[in-house]
Amino acid sequence: MGRRSAKQKRNVRQQSRMLTKIRFSLLRCFSSLTLLSACCHKSSLGEMSAHSFYQTSPAQIGVEVRGIDLKKQVSPENDVHKHRMLIFRDQGSVEGERHVEISKWFGELESTFYKHHRSPHPDVFRVSNDKNEGCTGVGRTGWHIDGSFQPAPFAYSLYHMAHVPSQGDTAFAPLTEMIDQLDDRKRERWERLWMTLCFHLGMTEAFIWDYDTPEQSKWTDWDETQSLLREIHQEFVKDGGAIQYSHKWQDGDFIISDNLAVGHEATPQTQLPRSQVGLRVLHRTTVKGTEAPTKKYTVRKTLHRDEL
Repeated sequence: MGRRSAKQKRNVRQQSRMLTKIRFSLLRCFSSLTLLSACCHKSSLGEMSAHSFYQTSPAQIGVEVRGIDLKKQVSPENDVHKHRMLIFRDQGSVEGERHVEISKWFGELESTFYKHHRSPHPDVFRVSNDKNEGCTGVGRTGWHIDGSFQPAPFAYSLYHMAHVPSQGDTAFAPLTEMIDQLDDRKRERWERLWMTLCFHLGMTEAFIWDYDTPEQSKWTDWDETQSLLREIHQEFVKDGGAIQYSHKWQDGDFIISDNLAVGHEATPQTQLPRSQVGLRVLHRTTVKGTEAPTKKYTVRKTLHRDEL
C-alpha cells in the first residue's frame, strides 16, 4: 500500500477520536436489552441474606452491608446476585492482594487497563485526581458499564476507595428500571441498534441499523451518533436524575456491583485537583464477562428514516 495522504491521516485520527469518545458509552450494553433484563432480575437466585452474621439495609440501589470484615469473612455472592450492588462500610484499608482474592469469588479476572506504577497489584486499576498517584480523567465519558468495548462486557466490578476526597461522588443507576420506563417506540428503536467500537484497535466501525438483512445494514454518521448518545443520557438525567443513586464515598467503603445490571458515571467533582479536595484514589477490579450481547427479536416492518 502507498503512503496515506495528509487528509486520509486526518480522517483516520478524527474517526479514532470519535469512537474513543463513545468507547465507554452505555450504548454497547443496549446491544442486548434481553441480556440486561435477565441479568438485572437475578433476585430470584438467592435468599434475602446468605449470611446471618452481617446486616443489610436498603439503599437506593442495592443494599448497604455492615458487620462483616471482607479481610476475614467468607464471600456474599448470592446477595450480589439478588441486590445487584453491595455497599460494604467500615472495611478500613483493603490491600490489593485481598481485593483480587475477593474478586475471584465471582470468576476469572480480566484486566485491560493501563498499569499505573502505584497500583498495589497488576489486576487493580488505580484511579486518582493526581497523575503521580493513579490514572486521571477516568469515568467521565458518559453513563457506561465497564468493559463495553469487550465482546462480552465485564460481569462484575469491585471498587475500593483507598483515599477519600472531600468531594467526588460516583453515580449509579439500575438498568432494568431505566429500560422498563422507555416508551414502546423508543425501546423498539433501541432494540434495533448495534454498537461496535474501538476503531483504533481494529475492533469496530460504527453503529449499525439492522434491517434484518446484511444488504440493508447502515452505519450512522457522526451527527446521528451524537443524537443517540444525548437521547440515552437524557433517560438517566430526566426528572432531576431520580433514577440515579449518588454514592458519597466514606473511609473504608468497598462496593461489589453486578456490572451488567448497574450503569455508572463519575461525577464532575471527581476530577477536581488534589489541591482543592484532597487526594482521591480509587481501586477497581473487573471480572471477565461470560455473556456476549445477542439479539432476540423479529423486525415487524422496515422503518423509514423519517420514522427513526
